[in-house]
Amino acid sequence: MEKIEEVGRIILGAAINVHSHLGPGLLESAYEQCLCYELKLQGLTVQCEVALPLRYRDLCLDVSYRVDMIVDNCVLIENKCVDKISPVHEAQLLTYLRLTGLKLGYVLNWNVSLMKDGMKRMVNNLGGKA
Repeated sequence: MEKIEEVGRIILGAAINVHSHLGPGLLESAYEQCLCYELKLQGLTVQCEVALPLRYRDLCLDVSYRVDMIVDNCVLIENKCVDKISPVHEAQLLTYLRLTGLKLGYVLNWNVSLMKDGMKRMVNNLGGKA
């Protein structure tokens, strides 16, 4: 869990850095690419727009769900540009954590004056993949 926490700290610092340079008002995709660049500068591996199939019993549906970012194969990021993080955004993150088997994730809302107000940390306590 120590590695995950360190990756989480790096993500938050990088998000604050990107937001302090760009400010609010851009598209999610712009923030995602800049955050990806910043995280790679920090030596982390980053996957963007990762396909996430939906599994139901023995059925696998390629329904084109996409996880915004997976960092160092241990932390999931969902980027948003919304007025505020809502319960549906939190539910989406928890579902993606459960489906991927990852333990730690963040919803990053870039549409805020101060990035610290747009960060929501969530932990998957339900175990692995459904």
